[in-house]
Amino acid sequence: MRIRRKASELALADLTRWMLNVSPHRLEPAMDDLFLSGDFGCVAIFDATNSTQERRAWIVEQLRPTGAKIIFIESICNDEKRILENIMNSKVDTKATKDYRGVDVSTAVSDFQERIAKYAEVYETLTEKDLIWIKLIDGGREMSMNNIRGFLPSRIAQFLINLHVQQRTIYLSRHGQSEYNRLGKLGGDSDLTKHGHDYAIELGKWVEENVMVHPDGTPRPARLWTSSLLRTRQTAKHIPHPKIDGPNGQEWINMRLKSFRNLDEIYAGVCDGLTNEEVIEQFPEEAAQRAKDKFRYRYPRGESYTDLIARLEPIAHEIERLREPVVIIAHQAILRVLYAYFMGYPREQCIGVSVPLNTVIQLTPTSFGCEELRIRVLDRPEGEQLDPASH
Repeated sequence: MRIRRKASELALADLTRWMLNVSPHRLEPAMDDLFLSGDFGCVAIFDATNSTQERRAWIVEQLRPTGAKIIFIESICNDEKRILENIMNSKVDTKATKDYRGVDVSTAVSDFQERIAKYAEVYETLTEKDLIWIKLIDGGREMSMNNIRGFLPSRIAQFLINLHVQQRTIYLSRHGQSEYNRLGKLGGDSDLTKHGHDYAIELGKWVEENVMVHPDGTPRPARLWTSSLLRTRQTAKHIPHPKIDGPNGQEWINMRLKSFRNLDEIYAGVCDGLTNEEVIEQFPEEAAQRAKDKFRYRYPRGESYTDLIARLEPIAHEIERLREPVVIIAHQAILRVLYAYFMGYPREQCIGVSVPLNTVIQLTPTSFGCEELRIRVLDRPEGEQLDPASH
C-alpha cells in the first residue's frame, strides 16, 4: 500500500506541474503535443481511488496552487451482475491489461472481488458539501451532483450522463458515389451516380445480414442515421425497416431512418459547387490559406473543421448514449471528426483520416479504446479513386 500511495503522490505532483505550466500562450497551432490539443479549456484527470474524506481533502490542498476547479467523480454500482460484467470486460477478457494475463478466469474474478472488498472497508462516499462532485449510480441509472457551476463542469456532467458500459457497435459509411464526387466538386446536394446506387443496394444487403441480426440469426434492434442531404438518404434507401420486438418488449421499427442536419457535410460557402482547381483559380489566397492550415481554415461564408467539431458534439454525446448498434451514413469531413473522436485522436489529426467510398468502418468501443474493422462492400469503378481529394 505504501508503494501505491507513493506512486499516486508522484502522479498528482506531475499533474500539478502540468496544470501550472499550461497557459493559453503555449497552445499554439505548431504544438503537436496531444496533451495540448484544444483551446477551449484545460482539463486534467487524476485516476485514483480517493475513497476517504481525508484523502480528498489532501488532494484539494495539493492542487490549491493551480487555482483549478476540482471535480470528484464517484461511480457506485450495487448491481452484482453489472460488476461481474465489468470485471470480465475491463480486467479479464481483454488484451489491453496485464493484470490477469495467464490467470484462470475464476481466480482472476475472485482476486478482483477481494480487492473491491478491501476498498469497501475504508470507503467513504462523497457527502462533503464544500466540494464539487458528481455521483453516478449503477452505470448512469441515477446521477447526483453537488456545486456544479460554470461552463466546463456543466459540460462534463452532460457528457457523463450519456455514458454507459454496455457493449455496442458503431458503423460509419460515406454515401455512395455522387455526381459531385464524379466531377470533383465540393459540397452541393447532388444525386448518386449509377455506381453510387449500386453501393446503396449492396450496403442494404450487408446491413441486413450483419447489423440487423444477432449471431444466432434472431432480430437485433438497431438504428440508422443519415444527414439531411439527398445523397445520404439515397444511400440508405435499400436498408429494410421491419417491425420487431424491442429491448423493453414494445414494438420496434428496426433501422427507422433519422436524418440530422448536424451530419451535413462541411459547408464550403462561396466555394460550394467548385472543383479544387476552380477554387485555386478563382480564390488563390483562400486556397493558400487552406493549404497552410486545413484544420482551422474556414471557407468564406462557410465552415471550418473546428466549426464541425462544435456542430457534432451533441451527435457524439447521443452516440455515447445509444445501447443499440447504429449505422451512420454521412460525409467525408463529418466521418473524419467522428472517427477521430471515438479513436481518441488529437482533434487536429482528423483532417488526415481516410474515409473511402464503398467502405463500412466498424468501431467497437471497449474499456481501453476502440476496435476498428474496415469492410469493403463494393469495389470501385475502374479508373476512379475510392478516397478522392475533397474536404
